[in-house]
Amino acid sequence: MQLRAPDAVVDRVLAAVDAAADEMVAFTSELIRVPTVNPPGEAYEACARLIGDRLAAGGFEVEYRAAEGRPEHTSAHPRVNVVGLRRGRTLRPLVHLNGHFDVVPAGAGWTLDPFGGVVRDGRIYGRGACDMKAGIAAAVYAAEAIRRAGIELAGSVEVSGTVDEESGGFAGVAWLAERRRLCAERTDYVIIPEPLNVDRISVGHRGVYWFEVTTHGRIGHGSMPFLGVSAIEHMGVVLDLVRRDLVPALAGRTTAMPVVPDGARHATLNINGIDGGQPVDGIQTPCVADRCRAVFDRRFLLEEGFDAVRHEVVALLERAAHETPGLRYELRDLMVVHPVRTPEDSPLVSSLERAVRTVLGREATRVASPGTYDHKHVERIGGIRHCVAYGPGILDLAHQPDEWCGVDDLVNATKVLALAILELTGGLP
Repeated sequence: MQLRAPDAVVDRVLAAVDAAADEMVAFTSELIRVPTVNPPGEAYEACARLIGDRLAAGGFEVEYRAAEGRPEHTSAHPRVNVVGLRRGRTLRPLVHLNGHFDVVPAGAGWTLDPFGGVVRDGRIYGRGACDMKAGIAAAVYAAEAIRRAGIELAGSVEVSGTVDEESGGFAGVAWLAERRRLCAERTDYVIIPEPLNVDRISVGHRGVYWFEVTTHGRIGHGSMPFLGVSAIEHMGVVLDLVRRDLVPALAGRTTAMPVVPDGARHATLNINGIDGGQPVDGIQTPCVADRCRAVFDRRFLLEEGFDAVRHEVVALLERAAHETPGLRYELRDLMVVHPVRTPEDSPLVSSLERAVRTVLGREATRVASPGTYDHKHVERIGGIRHCVAYGPGILDLAHQPDEWCGVDDLVNATKVLALAILELTGGLP
């Protein structure tokens, strides 16, 4: 099916995007040069103001929302979100484009300044280039291209820049949804321009269960370990059961969701870290470890359900305790994120598919993300079912040294977003 817009209107919008290409690239570089590193949450307000100023110049009503009440929001590192609204003839339908502007630490291995915003050989380099400051630029300029093309929308468009997605999004999208600033009562569609590749539309993600297991032993002299109980040895029992029984069972479960890459269509478990006994870099004393902790990252499938996932962990721990005399454990839930999936017949997905076909000349692929993004808060807290991720950049480059986004991807994704906004808000003669 072709895009539901007259060719002349489409051509005007696409031409406006092309004409703004240099501005989009420069804005992306400017965003990269604001080092919004999380943790701890550096330069958030400066970046929010940069985005807000650009939105205001494009006719948006701009507001800044500090995440009051969140523990992350401090005077040293304020959590400031920005939301811009450009009204059409009516408020609804309303399309909201959301991007997070926090980035992970640069890390080692860079050959360029990670916060230089260097443009070279058709690529924009820097931490956050693809994840996801290019996506924010695409959102801003998709709306701007429609304005420059002289098209009045029947509905309205919003663009937001939010904080802390890399650490859960609780002071960002979750906070806005809790305050009903982003919710189904006022918002029809949400597009998150994450870097899933420019011809792919993400329609959801797997679930997450982070949990901590602590084994408790009894301290004793290291020369007489038989008089103590080693919590590390008992953690080893737990880890052996995980390796021998749980991990193979998870590998045998496959979701019907189109999760990429293929390995992520299975349920998975990762051991994030272990801490027990004495610090190995300190001065050693002869002691049996009386405590050991391990943190686990369990990614679960839509078909599994959280209750069954947690029960499986408890059953494994109970088995370890039953089979090993003296093994005592404590289980603590750290984070639970339920899987989400956009409705199969969502008009948002169909509109983006038509836009991809128009701009790229090929069919879009529906995928689901192996990790989570702010879709979870949009649906679970905001109640908005019609939410997807679509934006510029290559997913595999996120969080890597010399992270980059192609200029062509930025321009093409902006065109796709603009045409989808146009169609979904009824911006047609």
